Amino acid sequence: MLGSLVEWWSWGLLTPLILAVDHRLPLSDKQLPRRFAAHLLLSLLFTSLYVYLLAAIRALTGVGAWKALLDGSLLSGALRGMFLWSWLVYWLILGAWQVSQYYRRYLSSELRMERLERSFTEARLNALRMQLDPHFLFNALNTISSQVERDPKLARGMIGHLGDLLRLSLESKDRQEVPLAEEMAFVEHYLAIQKIRFGDHLHIERHISPEVQYASVPCLFIQPLVENAIRHGISRRASLGTVIVSAERLGNRLEIRVLDDGVGLPPGWAMETSPGLGLSLTRARIAGLHPNGSSRFAVRRRAGGGTEVEVSLPLRLIEEETHGPEAA
Repeated sequence: MLGSLVEWWSWGLLTPLILAVDHRLPLSDKQLPRRFAAHLLLSLLFTSLYVYLLAAIRALTGVGAWKALLDGSLLSGALRGMFLWSWLVYWLILGAWQVSQYYRRYLSSELRMERLERSFTEARLNALRMQLDPHFLFNALNTISSQVERDPKLARGMIGHLGDLLRLSLESKDRQEVPLAEEMAFVEHYLAIQKIRFGDHLHIERHISPEVQYASVPCLFIQPLVENAIRHGISRRASLGTVIVSAERLGNRLEIRVLDDGVGLPPGWAMETSPGLGLSLTRARIAGLHPNGSSRFAVRRRAGGGTEVEVSLPLRLIEEETHGPEAA
């Protein structure tokens, strides 16, 4: 038993030296033939060193005699017996070390790839956001310009709400997701502009469940849906039109709907071929924030006329304490 322990103790003393020499080799992992040739020579050197180290430890522990170290036949005797086994043990140690190094590099490369993918996703989402902001601003300014000569007082009120919209947009420019309460605060300013424009011809209903007030949602994603409902649905009606915004919890999901009773979708309409930016950019942002099919975005005709947009997201609540009084 002691003899076997001495053998492994000897390898235990040599192993740090083997790993240190391997680490200092001026060869990359891509130079495998040269690395193998270097270790072929090193294996013979370390195995010979092991033979003498083993003899010394055996003498220290009383298993062997000191005269074996002075006997010139020690190495030649080892060649006839244990040298081959010891040589294989060297390669076993080296192989285990290389496997652990390759696994560590594999994990490191996976982490780098994950960071690159996350950076790419964030860059893509920011690009989509940058496209959406000017699109929204252009439409809002176009709405205000139509009232400047007709009713300057109404135009001034619209400009005030537009200023609030731009302030909220700038405050959230570094965030991809916000609480639903903040998102609805942004939508309210937009709706105020539209109410000034349409007056009694536009009716707004809001059905927001209190338990989802602080659900995490993509920043500025409801406003394009409401804008689309008003511009392409309600504005083309001669009579009163209604837009309904609802949000509720269904199990572990957040269900958001924007409905209108406008003229509805044109025949043969498809989102893939639609020239509008609002819906397509919003769908792309939602898919980017919730990949792998964890979200759902659907646009369909309502049975009683009009259009319904449904968005289903994984429910994730943001702590109320982290937001200021304006969010509430």
